[in-house]
Amino acid sequence: MMLKITTIDDVRAAQPIIRQHFSPAPLIRSYALEKELGLADGRRVWLKDYGWTPVRSFKLMGALCWMAHHASSIGDRPVAASSSGNFASGIAYAAMTYNKRVIIVMPDDAPQTKFDLTRSFGAEVRTYEKATDHVTGAREQMTKEIAEQLNGVQASPYNDPHVIAGNGVGGLEIVEQLRSERRSLSHFLCQISGGGLMAGHALAIGNEFPVAKIVGVEPSGADDFGQSLAVGERVRLECPESICDGLLSYDVGEYNWPILKQYVSHSVCAADMETRQAMKWLYDHHGLRTEPSGAIAVAAALTGKTDLSGEGDVVLVISGRNVDQDAFANWIDI
Repeated sequence: MMLKITTIDDVRAAQPIIRQHFSPAPLIRSYALEKELGLADGRRVWLKDYGWTPVRSFKLMGALCWMAHHASSIGDRPVAASSSGNFASGIAYAAMTYNKRVIIVMPDDAPQTKFDLTRSFGAEVRTYEKATDHVTGAREQMTKEIAEQLNGVQASPYNDPHVIAGNGVGGLEIVEQLRSERRSLSHFLCQISGGGLMAGHALAIGNEFPVAKIVGVEPSGADDFGQSLAVGERVRLECPESICDGLLSYDVGEYNWPILKQYVSHSVCAADMETRQAMKWLYDHHGLRTEPSGAIAVAAALTGKTDLSGEGDVVLVISGRNVDQDAFANWIDI
């Protein structure tokens, strides 16, 4: 079957859907990062902080776009989805908005704040043992069984054209703000896991700032995209590992891969300790309490993982800020 690959027109069509429900996440200039990175005068560094959405991550955009396109066909049937936590709260919020039932499959070790936030929007949550999932396949099996037994509709957190289009609205927001301030863009650094966030943003950034370098960032223990780029086809990891719980997909989605291949110039890795240092840096300099997945793009910049020389501004994505206080305190105690 021919895949329907998301286009920039799909992203633009998703924008009014998203705007019905919440305001754009802020794009904030970081004077501290400009100084830390030693950029030339006139260049700026911006943080696109999705911690300000109603679910404290970018996942709400894709979830709302998916729900808007499926609401009528879903009818009274439930929605089933698996998630490490951020898509869980995103699809729960979307289901609440569209008056649908949603059942989420989450790992047993997900942060408590992600469980609490997801349930606060009315979702039912079931858990699987994450430590053995690479052997048992429990996550996918449970989600599929829920959909089959209850005649439900299964939603993917990243491998879906509507999810990609919705996430891409954030990229349009970046473009619009930079254009409004007559800024150019030289580098865009963004997290990659299944590829839903980056694929959507890459469509927007790549079409509006075609000379900008679009750089993916992954944990060192979960670099399926980097390995995929190296061999020219999707690589599946047996057991990805990192403190970045939101970046542990086994492989890049088939809908995401063609877009990523076209627009993303290269991918870099950050070790967990480097991500922890970035979390501490963001807290010390901006007062932001980020989850590890949210801070990894900043980690790549702070550690010089990619050459940021050139002309134009740099945009770094903070993808989410759902982290338990005790875990956060431990991670930044370095």
